[in-house]
Amino acid sequence: MSNSADSPQGPVHRFDWRPVRLLSAAVFALAGLIFVTSFNTAKGTNLRTDGSLLKLSDLIEQRSAKNGDLDESTASVRDDVDALARRDDGSTKAEDAKLGALEQSAGTRKLSGPALTVTLNDAPPNAQAAPGYPEPQANDLVIHQQDLQAVVNALWKGGAKGIQVMDQRLISTSAVRCVGNTLILQGRVYSPPYKITAVGDQSALEKALTTSPAIQNYQLYVKAYGLGWKVDEREAVTLPGYSGTVDLHYAKPVK
Repeated sequence: MSNSADSPQGPVHRFDWRPVRLLSAAVFALAGLIFVTSFNTAKGTNLRTDGSLLKLSDLIEQRSAKNGDLDESTASVRDDVDALARRDDGSTKAEDAKLGALEQSAGTRKLSGPALTVTLNDAPPNAQAAPGYPEPQANDLVIHQQDLQAVVNALWKGGAKGIQVMDQRLISTSAVRCVGNTLILQGRVYSPPYKITAVGDQSALEKALTTSPAIQNYQLYVKAYGLGWKVDEREAVTLPGYSGTVDLHYAKPVK
């Protein structure tokens, strides 16, 4: 009697393609596709966290730091160019004095003298309304663009010879702008507290701050919700010269 395994008459098993089995096969195939796609996407990282992703805030911080490095590099090159120009231009002392005065007015030269420093800051995280004031909204507790502009404008009106916001010198084309509660100034990003330093007559500068209607309005929020406000007199301060680009860009009509 021959072995059934060797017998050509043995039973032949066929796969029964019933609908349920077809559905099961499709589910397993889809699951496999998902696993392969997940593996290729993750490349060994955890997809449940965003730790491996570049956040927008990280990108802004990187670009701000890069702009700061470029500013320092530009300032160094400009110093070298100015030194060479003074050595080889063949100008008279009167012409050099005139050029120096223009550079001082433009804000591209260092400026020293007595100064005021104004510091603005957001309210504390647990800030509550002072008695008699309504409960604060989120916008009541942070520094806004108009607050910074109010201080800068008041200091100019008070006769400031030069103004520095954070670590940057302002010139006639500088724009003090805020996005959310961060300051964007000449390609750099800053977070509070914000420091504004002005060189000039301290008494005149303080009077300009006191009499500014916009700052008087800000003082109401200082009293009601604890926004930061501090004014310091400084005997001797040296503001850096502006070292960024001075090229003007403006719109042109389409022809």
